[in-house]
Amino acid sequence: MSTKAELINEMLEMQRKFIEFEHKNGIHPDDYYNPGADHELADYRQKYNDLSIQVLDMAHEEKGSGWKR
Repeated sequence: MSTKAELINEMLEMQRKFIEFEHKNGIHPDDYYNPGADHELADYRQKYNDLSIQVLDMAHEEKGSGWKR
């Protein structure tokens, strides 16, 4: 499994690529919420969400908060 820092770096890289895409192409809500399977953003939301949940879980574990999804 990746470390929390690696996951955060991956999320930051995803954000950088998203911003680059937005500046080049603009973002229509369909591009973000309902992209086609061949669209550059097809898996963006799900992957970013999965990474953020992993980071959240790691942070709670580090702090010993006892919080579980």
